[in-house]
Amino acid sequence: MKKEQNSGHDADMLDEYDFNGGVRGKYAERFAQGSNVVVLDPDVARVFSDAESVNQALRALAGIIQQQSEKAQR
Repeated sequence: MKKEQNSGHDADMLDEYDFNGGVRGKYAERFAQGSNVVVLDPDVARVFSDAESVNQALRALAGIIQQQSEKAQR
């Protein structure tokens, strides 16, 4: 027999989960200080398989930008 779903109840949450003593955002500030999360659009994410490949591409692009700005300052 299926349990009836409460309209305010998240379907993915089991009744055994109890967050009554939890504190929302307890570690959010500490996490934000040590992280820089960027969400890639799906078409871009298909090109880059992992964080390392994204970082390599951005470092290469940053080097090109830096070279171009140095040339412009001369």
